[in-house]
Amino acid sequence: MSGTDILDTEAPETPEPPGHQQGERFRLLRRLSERTPLRTKLITAVLLLVIVALTVISFTSTYVLRSYLTTAHDPELVSTYQQTAVEIQQGGIFKYTDTLGQLSGDVYIGLQPYGEQISPAMPAGGNFLNNGNPPSQSVPNVPSTQAWAKANTGKHLTLGSVSGPDTWRVIVSPVTTSTDQTGTLIVAYDLGDINAVVVQLVRVDVIVSVAIIIVLTVVAVGIVRSNLRPLDDIELTAGQIAAGHLNHRVPEGDPRTEIGSLGRSLNIMLTQIERAFHAQGEAEQAAHQSEERMRRFIADAAHELRTPLTTIRGFAAHYRQRGGTGDWSARMPADGSGLSSGTGAGYSPAVGSASSGAGAESGAMSGEELDRLMSRVESEATRMGLLVEDLLTLARLDQQRPLSKGPVDLLSLAADAVQDARIVSAGRAISLSVAPGTAFIVDGDEPRLRQVLANLVNNAITHTPAGTAVRVKIARGVLEASAARGTYEPVPAVVLDVEDDGPGMAPEQAQRVFERFYRADAARNRASGGTGLGLAIVAGLVSAHGGTVAVRTAPGRGADFQVKLPLSPDVLGVDDGDDGDDD
Repeated sequence: MSGTDILDTEAPETPEPPGHQQGERFRLLRRLSERTPLRTKLITAVLLLVIVALTVISFTSTYVLRSYLTTAHDPELVSTYQQTAVEIQQGGIFKYTDTLGQLSGDVYIGLQPYGEQISPAMPAGGNFLNNGNPPSQSVPNVPSTQAWAKANTGKHLTLGSVSGPDTWRVIVSPVTTSTDQTGTLIVAYDLGDINAVVVQLVRVDVIVSVAIIIVLTVVAVGIVRSNLRPLDDIELTAGQIAAGHLNHRVPEGDPRTEIGSLGRSLNIMLTQIERAFHAQGEAEQAAHQSEERMRRFIADAAHELRTPLTTIRGFAAHYRQRGGTGDWSARMPADGSGLSSGTGAGYSPAVGSASSGAGAESGAMSGEELDRLMSRVESEATRMGLLVEDLLTLARLDQQRPLSKGPVDLLSLAADAVQDARIVSAGRAISLSVAPGTAFIVDGDEPRLRQVLANLVNNAITHTPAGTAVRVKIARGVLEASAARGTYEPVPAVVLDVEDDGPGMAPEQAQRVFERFYRADAARNRASGGTGLGLAIVAGLVSAHGGTVAVRTAPGRGADFQVKLPLSPDVLGVDDGDDGDDD
């Protein structure tokens, strides 16, 4: 197949239908409108409406003026036409003169023979219409055919002049005079140069319209810009918010207006967005902190649990290496040597094996040594059990499980805690002082509040030198408002202080004292220092009761742990009733 055949077989391009082209133009106009600023569209729309209005006014005024100038002398023209028709019938006109056109003022009366053109009117001596007026240099340009005359008989016609710019108002009819003259009777009124008047009016309209459009453009630009300024402020604020300044707000106008209502709605929306953003940020930060605390908690818990488990496993391995169960007295060496006592938390059974020498090889162990080993195992198991209980308590607090609340007398709990501490630490001065006031009743979980007091007193005894005085004080005070606790004004509270005269803590230590597994003295061994969970449990339990706990301390000046718990509403009601009775 040749190249020519290939070209011949190609299908011709199908022209696009007209509807498709119109749709494409509409889309182009729509895209252009979408790209045009609002103020430009408003100003353009106003100017287009004004231009249309001015154009309509100009055309209307021109039409009305032309109609008025054209028809203003129609009554006079009709009267003259009727009078002339009567006189022609009586033979009193066009009889004694050769001129066929006469002029009286602005009225022209003439007879135009068919096929001829009338000439300017000349004065006719003795004619009743001749008032001595000068010859008229302008006559109406009337067609000279009889058919035209018959078709327009008696009609009001507006015609031009044979020469000059004048316009004539004309009434015609075919006539035959008494002298057998035939032609078209013309009765016309000279309107003057109407076109010049109309053109002058149009010129004035154009000049005034252009001036109006210019002034209106300036005014419209100012008004539109002034009224759209709030939108500019909204745009500026939106840009600032997009840059990260969420605290910015748009100026609010009168809410009865569209822009004022829009500004108010935007500010409400921005406030909600800011709150949601901050809430999300706080949630993310809290989640990150919770994750960090959880990691640290797991590491610390694993470390704390590993120590007693390692000790128990070591003692068990040592027990197995020494022969397990059996008659220990038969295996004891004669000198009574056996397992050397290990007092540290890092006790290693290998050390005991090495120190026993041949006794270790013979597997002999005294009953006393076995008792000591079992005592250590029991001690470590007990310590691990306490640690597990503390961990479970913190887990319950983290889950925010509801407490079994009821009226609790904190004074009674404080007295019991002081009494227990005096028994445990007999050589230490532990005192309880109570400020005068009403009953110190709170709504709470009594076992948990006992645990709070016990942990605080035990913390003071454990972390101060022997013989250091401990003071427990209870009084009535005020719990500060806190949105986190749902209180927006101060409330009456019970204030409980546990003070000691110990070495105190540095500020950085005081900031972390309520953290889990934190120990202010890193060199303190675990046997005397506890698990590091006591104060964390105190903080969690106090927070669960809607209270606060804080520490006031300084190096060398002791420490004061202060707990504030809201008073029971029942106590407040009794106080109010008592005050009313006193009055």
